[in-house]
Amino acid sequence: MRSTDIRRIFFDYFTARGHTKVPSSPLIPDDPTLLLANAGMNQFKPYFLGEVPPPYPRATTVQKCARTSDIDNVGRTTRHATFFEMLGNFSFGDYFKPDAIAHAWELLTERYGLDRDRLWITVYKDDDEAIDLWRRMGVPAARIQRLGMEDNFWSMGVPGPCGPCSEVCYDRGPAFGPEGGPQANGERYLEIWNLVFMQNLRGEGTGKGDFPILGELPSKNIDTGLGLDRLAAILQDVETVCQTDLLSPTLALVQHLAGRPFPCRDGSEESVSFQVVTEHARSTAFLIADGVLPSNEGRGYILRRLMRRAVRHARSLHIEEPILTAVTGSVIDNLADAWPELAAHRALIEAVTTREEETFTATLRQGTRLLDAAITRVHSAGATTLPGDTAFELHDTYGFPVELTIEAAQAAGLSVDADRYAALLDEQRRRAKTTGKGKTAAALRRMDSYREIIARHGRTEFVGYTNTSAETQLLALLHDGTPVDVASEGQDVELVLQRSPFYAESGGQVGDTGAIRTADGALIQITDTQYGLDGFHIHTGRVIDGEPRAGQAAEATVDAARRAAVARSHSATHILHAMLRRTLGDHARQQGSLVAPGRLRFDFTHFSPVDDTQLAALGALVNDYLLDDPDVRVWHATRAEAEAVGATALFGEKYGDDVRIVDIGDASRELCGGTHVGHGTQAGPVRILGESSIGAGLRRIEALTGRDALTHANHERRTLAEVSRLVGARPDDLVATLSRRLTTLAQAEESLRRHRQRELDTIASELAQRRRHTGDGWIITAHLDDLTPAELRPLAAAVMARCPGDTPGVVILAAVTDGKAQLAAATSLALTGQGVRARDVLIDAARVIGGGAGGTGNLANAGGRQAERLSDALSLAESAAGGLLARRGGKS
Repeated sequence: MRSTDIRRIFFDYFTARGHTKVPSSPLIPDDPTLLLANAGMNQFKPYFLGEVPPPYPRATTVQKCARTSDIDNVGRTTRHATFFEMLGNFSFGDYFKPDAIAHAWELLTERYGLDRDRLWITVYKDDDEAIDLWRRMGVPAARIQRLGMEDNFWSMGVPGPCGPCSEVCYDRGPAFGPEGGPQANGERYLEIWNLVFMQNLRGEGTGKGDFPILGELPSKNIDTGLGLDRLAAILQDVETVCQTDLLSPTLALVQHLAGRPFPCRDGSEESVSFQVVTEHARSTAFLIADGVLPSNEGRGYILRRLMRRAVRHARSLHIEEPILTAVTGSVIDNLADAWPELAAHRALIEAVTTREEETFTATLRQGTRLLDAAITRVHSAGATTLPGDTAFELHDTYGFPVELTIEAAQAAGLSVDADRYAALLDEQRRRAKTTGKGKTAAALRRMDSYREIIARHGRTEFVGYTNTSAETQLLALLHDGTPVDVASEGQDVELVLQRSPFYAESGGQVGDTGAIRTADGALIQITDTQYGLDGFHIHTGRVIDGEPRAGQAAEATVDAARRAAVARSHSATHILHAMLRRTLGDHARQQGSLVAPGRLRFDFTHFSPVDDTQLAALGALVNDYLLDDPDVRVWHATRAEAEAVGATALFGEKYGDDVRIVDIGDASRELCGGTHVGHGTQAGPVRILGESSIGAGLRRIEALTGRDALTHANHERRTLAEVSRLVGARPDDLVATLSRRLTTLAQAEESLRRHRQRELDTIASELAQRRRHTGDGWIITAHLDDLTPAELRPLAAAVMARCPGDTPGVVILAAVTDGKAQLAAATSLALTGQGVRARDVLIDAARVIGGGAGGTGNLANAGGRQAERLSDALSLAESAAGGLLARRGGKS
């Protein structure tokens, strides 16, 4: 049975039983406690917690999940993956254990046709009810096992919903391991479906079973997850998840590139490498398609680690050519029908993987050079162990995989101090964990406060589309994330209003600012508005006057001029997006934006700089369209209706079933919750300032809008007028006049440079005649005036070139430039051949003037701020040169 059929049967079964089909949420979750979506229930967490009323009592999804806790098991087991599709059915206070168990059993045995006699069940150790229900399904007691909290009590790994669970496992037979049920062998008894009876709320904890249970959820819920990869492996009768139709085309490509077949699950490192490259290719493609880009922290680090692991394992298969773009392309070709975002972002995936592999290849080259040097030092010292500090520095600073360090050390007959490396790595992880815990704890405390407020008062009624002021009630005050009854003058606070005209930052549009005045005259200046929870506004500000109290009536007033400027920028952004795609092509899709008063920033996919001609054409298209004064129309529809009429859904944004659509003429139709002008001319003019690169395959355009664009144009006009006055030319003649004058200036500078060079040649010739014999050689010293630092060292070389190089000799020159002391030294070839460096002459002298000496071979220089001591430094340098000459043989 193909994976497409598995998905279809799952959806058909649950939608026929009253479940609403809900699209997968992006891999970047709307949750401060998670880096990536790691479970099917993530997007439903507000419903489970009672923060938001669920719009339906039952739901079903196929959720994209990324989970790297088992990354080292990929390829070493048949079942682990860092990306997987989780088929789920959910109940929000509707049905509970009896129906959830009955649904799972019927679907697996009757719709998917699994052998009942090969299904095993695990339950939480105290869950007698679940055992009784499974027995009613016909499962014998011998195939039901009780397990503890680490195995059969589910949570997301962070504070939040949790509960006992029951897992359905499939016995794949003795070829996969010994008997004994799921508690004995997870490879043979493959877990395919986890039924979570979500009824509790957990607290902080460090492991799977050491967290406290804080209490009951508002209602009992069901959350299940059926692993598509694992069920496909069983139904398609293959050994590993990489051999299912979800990944087999990519595995076939890796075999082709490696020039040999996949050895299946033979336990070899080669088998592991085939599976790592294949599996990580899928994770990489999905993460980039959902907006994750490689970086050194957070989810970007996870992506980078996956890509670099794939490259490293490809190299171990002797695949030397670039591979990431090819294998992710295979994933796109295979899975784009089920996941259209892969095809929509193909160009971005190609650009990011190409750039990252090039960067990592350079890292491998650099790391190899550094490692070779470190191995040489160890050998020279007569040691047999490469220090753990070296291995850690290569890993942490240069991104060089420790596995390669160990392999290279072993090849050179050395071991690696693994204990020291592990200690340094553990210390780094503890620091990161402590920092992350602090941030997470603060975010959780604030979210707990928000939950209490929304449970008591409900969502904020937003009236800002039609009003910039509103009579309201101050429902809650918070200070440092904690609710307070009253705030004092000068205090920073967060406020929650019953109804608000303030737009909360989203979709790139900044939050509104303004003021709130309570009924008794207290004034709070609002500096920002954000979403605390879905549909729940947090107004951040400072008490300017009086003492506002929770529960008071108040008037909320938005800064209307600022809001209007933001609206101009937002409408201009929509038209910029439309015209950008006309200019560059449909691949130039929005990847992020900033919509602020009078300015905008727009990020988009493109793979080369946008030149000045293209920018000018783009600016003309945008302004010409706005000057035609198109209507701006706002309307509402279902998500399906919006997609049917071609509305653009922006990258990474979260939408509900009912969406708000903004049309600007016939050029732009986007799903958008922001504020806009009423007609196109109200948005302009738009002045594009420039564009730049912000990452692999990503560009950024910055522009000014409305009055700010006019102000900028007036500033440029005044600047042009002032330059014209200084040059003495009319503005229309300015370019030609400047061009002539710059040509004349360049000719004069070249004439001056030649004249100066003749002067320096004369000085060099004169100085060469001042050789003084000392010891077994000669020396020239001079304290010169009117020399730049750039001239002093070449002059020393020119003097040396006019002296005999086959006898030991030294040239030392000194000058004061811009109040700083400068020294330069040159040594003859006769001295250099005997191992003397010009820098040796200046080391002590440099200290006298408060600086240091630099240079290699027969030329060196020094500089310092103590110009008054330059004469002493010159004397010291001359003495050092004399000492060197006295110890060397030769004739003048």
